[in-house]
Amino acid sequence: MKRIVPAIVVVLLILLGLNSLFVVGEGENALLLQFGRIVRTDYRPGLHFKVPLLQQVMLFDNRILSLDAPPERYFTSEKKSVNVDFYAKWRIADNAAFYRATGGDQLQAEQRLTPVIKDALRFEFNARTLEELISGGRKDITERVRQQTDASARKNLGIAIVDVRIKRIDLPDEVSESVYKRMKAERLQLANELRYTGQEAAAKIQADADRQALVLKADANRDAAKIRGDGDAQAAAIYAQSYGQDPEFFAFYRSMAAYAKSFKDGKGVLVLKPDSEFLRYFSDPAAPKR
Repeated sequence: MKRIVPAIVVVLLILLGLNSLFVVGEGENALLLQFGRIVRTDYRPGLHFKVPLLQQVMLFDNRILSLDAPPERYFTSEKKSVNVDFYAKWRIADNAAFYRATGGDQLQAEQRLTPVIKDALRFEFNARTLEELISGGRKDITERVRQQTDASARKNLGIAIVDVRIKRIDLPDEVSESVYKRMKAERLQLANELRYTGQEAAAKIQADADRQALVLKADANRDAAKIRGDGDAQAAAIYAQSYGQDPEFFAFYRSMAAYAKSFKDGKGVLVLKPDSEFLRYFSDPAAPKR
Protein backbone atom coordinates (compact mmCIF):
# COMPACT_ATOMS: atom_id res chain seq x y z
CA MET A 1 0.00 0.00 0.00
CA LYS A 2 2.87 2.31 0.85
CA ARG A 3 4.30 1.68 -2.65
CA ILE A 4 1.00 2.29 -4.43
CA VAL A 5 0.43 5.76 -3.05
CA PRO A 6 3.77 7.16 -4.28
CA ALA A 7 3.17 5.56 -7.68
CA ILE A 8 -0.24 7.21 -7.92
CA VAL A 9 1.29 10.53 -6.93
CA VAL A 10 3.96 10.15 -9.60
CA VAL A 11 1.37 9.32 -12.22
CA LEU A 12 -0.73 12.34 -11.21
CA LEU A 13 2.30 14.58 -11.36
CA ILE A 14 3.12 13.26 -14.83
CA LEU A 15 -0.46 13.85 -15.97
CA LEU A 16 -0.44 17.33 -14.50
CA GLY A 17 2.85 18.02 -16.19
CA LEU A 18 1.53 16.82 -19.53
CA ASN A 19 -1.65 18.82 -19.02
CA SER A 20 0.43 21.93 -18.48
CA LEU A 21 1.96 21.62 -21.96
CA PHE A 22 0.33 22.37 -25.33
CA VAL A 23 1.61 22.76 -28.88
CA VAL A 24 0.55 25.41 -31.37
CA GLY A 25 1.17 24.12 -34.89
CA GLU A 26 1.91 25.99 -38.08
CA GLY A 27 -1.28 27.46 -39.50
CA GLU A 28 -2.93 27.57 -36.03
CA ASN A 29 -3.80 30.22 -33.48
CA ALA A 30 -4.29 29.52 -29.76
CA LEU A 31 -6.56 31.09 -27.17
CA LEU A 32 -5.90 30.58 -23.44
CA LEU A 33 -8.97 30.54 -21.20
CA GLN A 34 -9.29 30.50 -17.45
CA PHE A 35 -12.77 29.82 -16.08
CA GLY A 36 -14.17 30.93 -19.45
CA ARG A 37 -12.28 34.23 -19.40
CA ILE A 38 -9.75 35.00 -22.10
CA VAL A 39 -6.25 35.22 -20.64
CA ARG A 40 -3.97 35.29 -23.66
CA THR A 41 -4.25 35.23 -27.47
CA ASP A 42 -0.78 36.00 -28.84
CA TYR A 43 0.75 32.53 -29.11
CA ARG A 44 3.28 31.68 -31.79
CA PRO A 45 3.79 28.17 -33.22
CA GLY A 46 5.70 25.93 -30.80
CA LEU A 47 5.53 24.44 -27.28
CA HIS A 48 3.80 26.47 -24.54
CA PHE A 49 2.77 26.10 -20.89
CA LYS A 50 -0.47 26.63 -19.00
CA VAL A 51 -1.81 26.06 -15.53
CA PRO A 52 -3.20 22.54 -15.47
CA LEU A 53 -6.87 22.05 -14.62
CA LEU A 54 -7.42 25.81 -14.25
CA GLN A 55 -6.68 26.90 -17.78
CA GLN A 56 -7.89 25.55 -21.13
CA VAL A 57 -6.53 26.09 -24.64
CA MET A 58 -8.58 26.48 -27.81
CA LEU A 59 -6.85 26.06 -31.15
CA PHE A 60 -8.13 27.83 -34.26
CA ASP A 61 -7.26 27.25 -37.90
CA ASN A 62 -5.32 30.27 -39.14
CA ARG A 63 -5.52 29.26 -42.81
CA ILE A 64 -7.93 30.64 -45.40
CA LEU A 65 -11.22 28.78 -45.21
CA SER A 66 -13.97 28.36 -47.80
CA LEU A 67 -17.65 29.13 -47.48
CA ASP A 68 -19.66 27.50 -50.28
CA ALA A 69 -23.29 28.54 -49.94
CA PRO A 70 -26.23 27.04 -51.87
CA PRO A 71 -27.60 29.08 -54.81
CA GLU A 72 -29.84 31.98 -53.86
CA ARG A 73 -32.48 33.80 -55.89
CA TYR A 74 -32.14 37.58 -56.22
CA PHE A 75 -34.06 40.26 -58.09
CA THR A 76 -32.62 42.87 -60.41
CA SER A 77 -33.67 46.51 -60.53
CA GLU A 78 -36.23 45.44 -63.17
CA LYS A 79 -37.72 42.92 -60.72
CA LYS A 80 -36.42 40.00 -62.78
CA SER A 81 -35.17 37.02 -60.79
CA VAL A 82 -31.77 35.36 -61.17
CA ASN A 83 -30.24 32.37 -59.38
CA VAL A 84 -26.78 33.18 -58.04
CA ASP A 85 -24.23 30.60 -56.93
CA PHE A 86 -21.27 32.07 -55.00
CA TYR A 87 -18.48 31.19 -52.60
CA ALA A 88 -16.35 33.18 -50.16
CA LYS A 89 -12.86 32.87 -48.71
CA TRP A 90 -12.38 33.89 -45.07
CA ARG A 91 -9.99 33.55 -42.17
CA ILE A 92 -10.01 34.30 -38.44
CA ALA A 93 -8.59 37.79 -37.90
CA ASP A 94 -9.24 38.21 -34.16
CA ASN A 95 -9.24 35.10 -31.97
CA ALA A 96 -10.88 36.80 -29.00
CA ALA A 97 -13.69 38.38 -31.06
CA PHE A 98 -14.21 35.11 -32.93
CA TYR A 99 -14.50 33.18 -29.66
CA ARG A 100 -16.92 35.67 -28.13
CA ALA A 101 -19.13 35.68 -31.24
CA THR A 102 -19.17 31.99 -32.09
CA GLY A 103 -17.69 30.14 -29.12
CA GLY A 104 -14.93 28.99 -31.46
CA ASP A 105 -17.34 26.94 -33.61
CA GLN A 106 -16.49 27.17 -37.31
CA LEU A 107 -19.92 25.91 -38.40
CA GLN A 108 -21.66 28.56 -36.33
CA ALA A 109 -19.34 31.18 -37.80
CA GLU A 110 -20.31 30.18 -41.36
CA GLN A 111 -24.01 30.17 -40.44
CA ARG A 112 -23.69 33.75 -39.21
CA LEU A 113 -21.48 34.85 -42.08
CA THR A 114 -23.66 33.49 -44.89
CA PRO A 115 -26.63 35.89 -44.45
CA VAL A 116 -24.25 38.85 -44.23
CA ILE A 117 -22.80 38.03 -47.66
CA LYS A 118 -26.23 37.26 -49.13
CA ASP A 119 -27.62 40.60 -47.97
CA ALA A 120 -24.71 42.44 -49.59
CA LEU A 121 -25.19 40.51 -52.83
CA ARG A 122 -28.92 41.17 -52.77
CA PHE A 123 -28.30 44.91 -52.46
CA GLU A 124 -25.85 44.91 -55.40
CA PHE A 125 -28.16 42.87 -57.64
CA ASN A 126 -31.14 45.05 -56.80
CA ALA A 127 -29.18 48.07 -58.00
CA ARG A 128 -28.42 46.63 -61.46
CA THR A 129 -30.40 45.68 -64.53
CA LEU A 130 -30.38 42.23 -66.07
CA GLU A 131 -28.47 43.50 -69.10
CA GLU A 132 -25.71 44.87 -66.86
CA LEU A 133 -25.41 41.51 -65.11
CA ILE A 134 -25.26 39.58 -68.39
CA SER A 135 -22.80 41.92 -70.11
CA GLY A 136 -20.31 41.83 -67.22
CA GLY A 137 -19.50 43.72 -64.05
CA ARG A 138 -19.21 40.68 -61.75
CA LYS A 139 -15.79 41.80 -60.56
CA ASP A 140 -17.18 45.16 -59.46
CA ILE A 141 -20.03 43.43 -57.63
CA THR A 142 -17.83 40.93 -55.79
CA GLU A 143 -15.28 43.57 -54.78
CA ARG A 144 -17.97 45.81 -53.33
CA VAL A 145 -19.52 42.86 -51.51
CA ARG A 146 -16.14 41.86 -50.11
CA GLN A 147 -15.46 45.36 -48.81
CA GLN A 148 -18.89 45.68 -47.19
CA THR A 149 -18.93 42.23 -45.59
CA ASP A 150 -15.30 42.41 -44.48
CA ALA A 151 -15.92 45.49 -42.36
CA SER A 152 -19.02 43.97 -40.76
CA ALA A 153 -17.46 40.52 -40.23
CA ARG A 154 -14.32 41.93 -38.60
CA LYS A 155 -16.37 43.99 -36.18
CA ASN A 156 -19.00 41.42 -35.23
CA LEU A 157 -17.34 38.04 -35.81
CA GLY A 158 -13.59 38.63 -35.78
CA ILE A 159 -13.45 37.28 -39.34
CA ALA A 160 -11.67 38.76 -42.38
CA ILE A 161 -13.30 38.25 -45.79
CA VAL A 162 -10.47 37.50 -48.19
CA ASP A 163 -12.50 37.09 -51.37
CA VAL A 164 -16.03 36.70 -52.73
CA ARG A 165 -16.65 35.09 -56.10
CA ILE A 166 -19.76 34.46 -58.17
CA LYS A 167 -19.53 31.00 -59.72
CA ARG A 168 -22.62 31.18 -61.87
CA ILE A 169 -25.66 33.33 -62.63
CA ASP A 170 -28.60 31.32 -63.95
CA LEU A 171 -31.76 32.77 -65.35
CA PRO A 172 -35.14 31.18 -64.66
CA ASP A 173 -36.76 29.52 -67.67
CA GLU A 174 -39.16 32.36 -68.36
CA VAL A 175 -36.40 34.95 -68.13
CA SER A 176 -34.04 32.85 -70.25
CA GLU A 177 -36.69 32.60 -72.96
CA SER A 178 -37.26 36.37 -73.04
CA VAL A 179 -33.51 37.05 -73.10
CA TYR A 180 -33.05 34.51 -75.89
CA LYS A 181 -35.81 36.12 -77.95
CA ARG A 182 -34.36 39.59 -77.44
CA MET A 183 -30.87 38.42 -78.39
CA LYS A 184 -32.27 36.63 -81.44
CA ALA A 185 -34.12 39.80 -82.53
CA GLU A 186 -30.96 41.87 -82.10
CA ARG A 187 -28.87 39.41 -84.12
CA LEU A 188 -31.55 39.26 -86.82
CA GLN A 189 -31.61 43.05 -87.03
CA LEU A 190 -27.82 43.13 -87.29
CA ALA A 191 -27.89 40.42 -89.98
CA ASN A 192 -30.48 42.37 -91.99
CA GLU A 193 -28.44 45.55 -91.72
CA LEU A 194 -25.33 43.71 -92.94
CA ARG A 195 -27.33 42.08 -95.73
CA TYR A 196 -28.78 45.42 -96.88
CA THR A 197 -25.37 47.04 -96.70
CA GLY A 198 -23.91 44.22 -98.77
CA GLN A 199 -26.68 44.46 -101.35
CA GLU A 200 -26.20 48.21 -101.62
CA ALA A 201 -22.46 47.78 -102.08
CA ALA A 202 -23.05 45.04 -104.66
CA ALA A 203 -25.46 47.27 -106.60
CA LYS A 204 -22.90 50.10 -106.63
CA ILE A 205 -20.16 47.74 -107.83
CA GLN A 206 -22.46 46.28 -110.52
CA ALA A 207 -23.50 49.74 -111.71
CA ASP A 208 -19.88 50.88 -111.86
CA ALA A 209 -18.90 47.71 -113.75
CA ASP A 210 -21.77 48.21 -116.24
CA ARG A 211 -20.76 51.83 -116.76
CA GLN A 212 -17.13 50.85 -117.36
CA ALA A 213 -18.26 48.11 -119.77
CA LEU A 214 -20.37 50.60 -121.75
CA VAL A 215 -17.50 53.06 -121.87
CA LEU A 216 -15.05 50.37 -123.02
CA LYS A 217 -17.51 49.09 -125.63
CA ALA A 218 -18.19 52.59 -126.92
CA ASP A 219 -14.47 53.31 -127.12
CA ALA A 220 -13.88 50.00 -128.93
CA ASN A 221 -16.72 50.69 -131.43
CA ARG A 222 -15.34 54.18 -132.02
CA ASP A 223 -11.83 52.86 -132.62
CA ALA A 224 -13.20 50.05 -134.85
CA ALA A 225 -15.26 52.51 -136.90
CA LYS A 226 -12.23 54.74 -137.28
CA ILE A 227 -10.04 51.82 -138.37
CA ARG A 228 -12.78 50.56 -140.67
CA GLY A 229 -13.14 54.02 -142.20
CA ASP A 230 -9.41 54.31 -142.68
CA GLY A 231 -9.38 50.87 -144.33
CA ASP A 232 -12.28 51.76 -146.62
CA ALA A 233 -10.56 54.98 -147.56
CA GLN A 234 -7.34 53.14 -148.31
CA ALA A 235 -9.23 50.51 -150.31
CA ALA A 236 -11.07 53.19 -152.28
CA ALA A 237 -7.78 54.95 -152.98
CA ILE A 238 -6.23 51.69 -154.15
CA TYR A 239 -9.27 50.96 -156.33
CA ALA A 240 -9.14 54.45 -157.81
CA GLN A 241 -5.44 54.15 -158.46
CA SER A 242 -5.84 50.76 -160.07
CA TYR A 243 -8.74 51.93 -162.18
CA GLY A 244 -6.72 54.86 -163.41
CA GLN A 245 -3.82 52.65 -164.44
CA ASP A 246 -5.88 49.99 -166.35
CA PRO A 247 -9.64 50.58 -166.50
CA GLU A 248 -10.25 47.45 -168.59
CA PHE A 249 -8.44 45.16 -166.14
CA PHE A 250 -10.28 46.79 -163.24
CA ALA A 251 -13.64 46.13 -164.98
CA PHE A 252 -12.58 42.53 -165.61
CA TYR A 253 -11.54 42.08 -161.95
CA ARG A 254 -14.84 43.50 -160.70
CA SER A 255 -16.77 41.19 -163.00
CA MET A 256 -14.83 38.15 -161.81
CA ALA A 257 -15.54 39.09 -158.18
CA ALA A 258 -19.23 39.50 -159.01
CA TYR A 259 -19.29 36.11 -160.77
CA ALA A 260 -17.59 34.43 -157.76
CA LYS A 261 -20.08 35.94 -155.35
CA SER A 262 -23.13 35.14 -157.49
CA PHE A 263 -22.21 31.52 -158.22
CA LYS A 264 -20.50 30.77 -154.90
CA ASP A 265 -22.88 28.01 -153.65
CA GLY A 266 -23.51 26.53 -157.11
CA LYS A 267 -27.26 26.84 -156.69
CA GLY A 268 -27.81 30.41 -157.78
CA VAL A 269 -30.09 31.19 -160.75
CA LEU A 270 -29.81 34.41 -162.73
CA VAL A 271 -32.38 35.46 -165.36
CA LEU A 272 -30.61 37.82 -167.77
CA LYS A 273 -30.61 38.71 -171.42
CA PRO A 274 -27.83 37.12 -173.47
CA ASP A 275 -26.47 40.54 -174.34
CA SER A 276 -26.52 41.70 -170.72
CA GLU A 277 -23.54 43.73 -169.59
CA PHE A 278 -23.15 41.35 -166.63
CA LEU A 279 -22.40 38.45 -169.02
CA ARG A 280 -20.01 40.43 -171.17
CA TYR A 281 -16.90 38.41 -170.26
CA PHE A 282 -18.74 35.11 -170.93
CA SER A 283 -19.59 35.92 -174.56
CA ASP A 284 -16.91 38.27 -175.88
CA PRO A 285 -14.33 39.51 -173.40
CA ALA A 286 -12.73 41.74 -176.02
CA ALA A 287 -16.00 43.48 -176.89
CA PRO A 288 -16.08 47.10 -175.89
CA LYS A 289 -18.19 48.06 -172.96
CA ARG A 290 -21.55 49.53 -173.92
